[in-house]
Amino acid sequence: MAHTFLLEPGRWTIQGSWLERHGMPINVKGMTLVAWNRDDWFTMATKLIFPGSDRSEISLQYKGRLHEGARQYTFLLQHNLLGQVEGEGWIGLDTIVQRYWVLGDRQRRSGFETMHRISDDVYYLSSGVMAGHLLTDTIEASLERQPLRGIKN
Repeated sequence: MAHTFLLEPGRWTIQGSWLERHGMPINVKGMTLVAWNRDDWFTMATKLIFPGSDRSEISLQYKGRLHEGARQYTFLLQHNLLGQVEGEGWIGLDTIVQRYWVLGDRQRRSGFETMHRISDDVYYLSSGVMAGHLLTDTIEASLERQPLRGIKN
């Protein structure tokens, strides 16, 4: 597997557009940090901000496990707007796909994310959140790997 996002420790910038139902696209920027420990567990922290908008920032804290040589993983996510979330991911040749669902949610919210590798340092993110059968918001953005200063891989 030649993926660098998620499968290697890293710091990634996010830049793109956010679209909500009945709204116009707005700019979104952010950062994702990925770390691994020796027991095949990863953590990922993401923060999204909306420059020039009064929309509140979004923060996500992932913890997941990928067994060595496996192409599928599971994760738990603490989302500041959705709450407790569970999910699964599949690692394809050029794409990482994640699906998740909000625990104990009366609105039956769930979502998906697709990270398509453009190069070792650039991925394209497309994601969406649904309430029941309706798409409520989406994001399309580029992920660009930044140098890790002071962290040894």
